[in-house]
Amino acid sequence: MVNLILIMLMGQIYTSLAEKLTRWEMHRTQTQFEDAFTFKVFVFQFVNFYSSPFYVAFIKGRFVGYPGHYGKLFGMRNEDCGPGGCLIELAQQLFIIMVGKQIISNVQEFVIPKLKAWWQKRKLAIVRGSQICQEPKHWEDDYELIASEGLFDEYLEMVLQFGFITIFVAAFPLAPLFAMLNNWVEIRLDAQKFVCEYRRPVAERAQNIGVWFNILDGLAQLSVIINAFLIAFTSEFLPRLLYQYENSGSLDGYVNFTLASSPYSYASSNYSTCRYKAFRDPAGNLTLFYWKLLAVRLGFIIAFEHVVFLILRLIDWMVLDIPESLQVKIKRERYLAKQALADNQDVYLSEIVYPEVP
Repeated sequence: MVNLILIMLMGQIYTSLAEKLTRWEMHRTQTQFEDAFTFKVFVFQFVNFYSSPFYVAFIKGRFVGYPGHYGKLFGMRNEDCGPGGCLIELAQQLFIIMVGKQIISNVQEFVIPKLKAWWQKRKLAIVRGSQICQEPKHWEDDYELIASEGLFDEYLEMVLQFGFITIFVAAFPLAPLFAMLNNWVEIRLDAQKFVCEYRRPVAERAQNIGVWFNILDGLAQLSVIINAFLIAFTSEFLPRLLYQYENSGSLDGYVNFTLASSPYSYASSNYSTCRYKAFRDPAGNLTLFYWKLLAVRLGFIIAFEHVVFLILRLIDWMVLDIPESLQVKIKRERYLAKQALADNQDVYLSEIVYPEVP
């Protein structure tokens, strides 16, 4: 929980820092400014929210060492995962960060507009205190609401949620369920906020969602690689599979097989022996099974990402971005527009060649 609170606080600081850095760059157009600001905020928030899960998934427990030769950083032993493994800790970390952020964000979206609306009405009541009371018009009521703050925060929240349910879905399969429940609540809160608390925003033309599309596409590509590494290096799927293959499909003795004995030098100096999770011989050297497993893991990553990317390309090819019926309608509208322009041009030229005589 302390980690979650620090993440939420640092998120506000990173947003302010990104805005100042973008203003210092002095972009020529508003589109360039918005794209640069959006990308900076996303990079800051990506590091802010995902650094802890990345640490648990790929760094924690990897450089612990073994009895008598423990890995140390600044004089302290490197942190190891619990008895349940790093995958369980990763799932717990994702649950706390993702669900906790959703709860805090929903509470903020409900409470903050209410407080702003109350403060706005209080200031207006002070100003109107000496004026003659009369029934306000509808547009006056709308103008007295809170000014719309745009959709940037909404996009950022959805993109971060998309990252949680794609990048780490192999470790936390319930993430899509919590995302669906959050979106159901989010729709009602946003409806209340935009209809009852905020002014009607001024409509603006936009060609697309800007740099957000590139960010979503990058997250989708990254999620395939990260999930491949999660399955290969963090879970017990491949070690179990390789052990079954070498033992005629049986898992008997697997737990004992994954526990190595402490080296002879450590046992003689401490007058005791211990077991630890690793594929090492009594001398502390890596066993042949470790190198076989490493080759299987690397091969699995290559095969997994190639198969998934192939399926993605097939789906992208089969599902059109614009339906064929809509493409026909678009072409028809363009043809009618060109035909109307050509007809008007003929009329205009005829008026120039044969002007009316007064």
